[in-house]
Amino acid sequence: MTASSKMTSSTTLLSLFMKEDEEGRNKKTTTSTTLESLLMKERRNWVDLPPELTTSILLRLSLTDILDNAQKVCKEWRRICKDPSMWRKINTRDCLMYNFDFVSMCRHIVDLSQGGLLEINVDEHFLSDSLLSYITDRNLRSLGLGMCFPRVTKLGVVNAIAKIPLLETLEVTHSCIKLDLKAIGHACPQLKTLKLNSLGRLGPASDKYDSNVLDDMGPLECDDDALAIAESMPKLHHLQLMGNRLTNTGLNAILDGCPHLEHLDVRKCFRISLVGNLEKRCLEMIKELRRPGDSTADYPYNGV
Repeated sequence: MTASSKMTSSTTLLSLFMKEDEEGRNKKTTTSTTLESLLMKERRNWVDLPPELTTSILLRLSLTDILDNAQKVCKEWRRICKDPSMWRKINTRDCLMYNFDFVSMCRHIVDLSQGGLLEINVDEHFLSDSLLSYITDRNLRSLGLGMCFPRVTKLGVVNAIAKIPLLETLEVTHSCIKLDLKAIGHACPQLKTLKLNSLGRLGPASDKYDSNVLDDMGPLECDDDALAIAESMPKLHHLQLMGNRLTNTGLNAILDGCPHLEHLDVRKCFRISLVGNLEKRCLEMIKELRRPGDSTADYPYNGV
């Protein structure tokens, strides 16, 4: 990490502590550009904060801020940073700009959870079958995967997910492999949220339909995903299928097979025609409906 990056991380860290202290004490605090100078100028000894308050503040930092800065401040902070409660939820997306051994770092932070890991999002180009298997040797409730790379296989995904039967949320973004959704559904009977998004394969972030890009991906219409979901995921409450090639037949099957469905997002699913009886079914059953032509401006991976 560069000197400027470290200074920015230090400033961010101290800003969080200053904000937390100001909310409780309603007093002014001085500002500075580095962690070291602020610690010297402030009368408040941040190390003396209650551990639960320090934990609450540190949890707002990125992985790299915690590993590269916070845990090096003092023994107390290092102890807190190594506490398993700090690592119940892990998001590696903010690590994209850093140059380090991602695989080793990911294994390290999974180990820090000591079996308490509940939620992880892995959006790196270093994910492999072996790393995915290592991650899923836990009691996960939520798993997010960005898999636009060749080292993750269809069998590897199924084998990994089969080890986490209590999984409730699965998000797969920009997958370049055909997932066995039926096997995944049967392996995870508690699954309540599924996000299967192919939007990134439709080109740059845009609300315009590019038929040439979509048509090159394979058959123009394909209900395989929809039929697998309908058959194996009856407890779904939230379903997002952005950029999928399902048709009205597939959507009707989902409505039949997922009676608890309340939130449905089929943006960029241009093979669906939400009119007539199908539209009526959706409006009667779905509390929040995102239609094929709705904006994708709020999609977090736009431009990826």
